Amino acid sequence: MNKNIYMDNAATTPMKKEVLDAMIPYYTEKFGNPSSIYAQGREAKKALDESRDKVAKILGATDKEIFFTSGGSESDNWAIKGACYANKNKGNHIITTKIEHHAVLHACEYLERNGFDVTYLDVDEYGMINIDDLKNAITDKTILITIMFANNEVGTIQPIKEIGKIAKDNDILFHTDAVQAVGNIRIDVEELNIDLLSLSAHKFYGPKGIGALYIKKGTKVHPYIHGGAQERNKRAGTENVASVVGLKKALELAYENLDEHNNKLKRLRDKLINDITNNISHTKLNGHPEKRLPGNVNISMKYIEGESLLLSLDMVNIAASSGSACTSGSLDPSHVLLAMGLSHGVAHGSLRLSLGDFNTEEEVDYVVENLIEIVARLRKMSPLFENIKEEE
Repeated sequence: MNKNIYMDNAATTPMKKEVLDAMIPYYTEKFGNPSSIYAQGREAKKALDESRDKVAKILGATDKEIFFTSGGSESDNWAIKGACYANKNKGNHIITTKIEHHAVLHACEYLERNGFDVTYLDVDEYGMINIDDLKNAITDKTILITIMFANNEVGTIQPIKEIGKIAKDNDILFHTDAVQAVGNIRIDVEELNIDLLSLSAHKFYGPKGIGALYIKKGTKVHPYIHGGAQERNKRAGTENVASVVGLKKALELAYENLDEHNNKLKRLRDKLINDITNNISHTKLNGHPEKRLPGNVNISMKYIEGESLLLSLDMVNIAASSGSACTSGSLDPSHVLLAMGLSHGVAHGSLRLSLGDFNTEEEVDYVVENLIEIVARLRKMSPLFENIKEEE
């Protein structure tokens, strides 16, 4: 197979042609500033309003509850910092988990340095929180619970509806980083009792640099960028109309074809997992075996160093990742896998293959075929594996 095999869709997805086609006019003839009152400005404002309304409807929200941002990291930071500072008169305690994206963890660490207390919940071997641990962590000072919808590394989907109910029953704000979930899972923010939700377009075949934050009506959140009156006086700056239109189009496409998308990805995912674990010894599937994202495959290859594995895959035109996409340049093992109880050595040998709409069964076969050869070659050079073979 001569073409490149892309299996890192959890890091980013290719933009779909329909999305790019929808965006191009707003870079050219429809380039107006939405704040201007003349025709070109009104045209841009109409596109902005229609996009906001469509995003809201897909999430079960209203248009006034959707705020456009530069992506998931900004949305997470705005939700957490904005909510905590706006509600610090009620308390200073935050509850999160040890497996959050660094946009959440670092925002919480920042708040810790500025007078807030944070509880980091443990997870089990599958990356799932314990609901009783969450309930026991709540104090009369708790003002925010921030727990991701689905994990970006191992794909585990958290019990969001239960978490939302607990937050509501205790009059605590609930934020969820849904960056990996939106486009893969049907989400109704009202039904799930979500107060704040982050999403990012490039995770569902839209453009990079554009995202959104859902803020439930009545939720007190400080503005994030000061300046003009854009985004209902909460986030200043001329709106990125072309990218907003792209986000809207990508989200529409994702939910029009969601069942077909999920069925295909689950079939390829299960085939990939079974073919790897049946043909390569000393492997371990990471994440929940059932409650996981449809395209996520995270497997630890014992007695192998993850970076060597990735470089070897790259040499046969396969793009994958080891650990979090945002920290793949780090030599430290994944904080998610360590929190799930994996040893440093096993965590270092983790491989994440994340499938998308453009992957095929032929590509899955090619990946497995090459992975078998690569693992065998790398293990031949591993003294640890030689010791295991002798013991067996």
